[in-house]
Amino acid sequence: MLRPNTIPRRHLLLLFASLSPFPKLFADSSDDPLHFVARTIDGEKLTTDALRGKVVLIEFWATWCPYCKKEEPILDRLGKEFEKDGLVILAVDMGEPKHRVKKYLEDSPRTSKIVLAQDTTLAAICDAHSYPMYVLLDRDGRQIGDQHGAAGEKALRNLLSRAGLRS
Repeated sequence: MLRPNTIPRRHLLLLFASLSPFPKLFADSSDDPLHFVARTIDGEKLTTDALRGKVVLIEFWATWCPYCKKEEPILDRLGKEFEKDGLVILAVDMGEPKHRVKKYLEDSPRTSKIVLAQDTTLAAICDAHSYPMYVLLDRDGRQIGDQHGAAGEKALRNLLSRAGLRS
């Protein structure tokens, strides 16, 4: 039985969820944009607002992941092909120290913007637990697709087509 002047527990949970700094985790609608801040390994600050108007493909990866390495040339090709159409690829390295990632990039350069997981909340917002994992954001910052695991160029092209990027 409710006592006077008490708020039901479920209403409190909904209130706290709506005030969360991680809106994607509690979003009621897929029409809500992801809100994030990321700093690249080179120091560039990226935000939802700064990337508005761009199609953003987020890749969650690791240097030790053979499937991630296999798809790097595909991502580089797609990034170059669709750069003029506003594609930005953020490659979020998951949990490795900066010196290890920098050493890896010396031997295997990438054209994507490289972000360390510690320098963004994207892994938590997108619930990234396997690699590679891809999340596609439209020009308004809304998540319009994802792909878990390596599936090759055709699958990535199909994912990008959801944002209107076709060759």
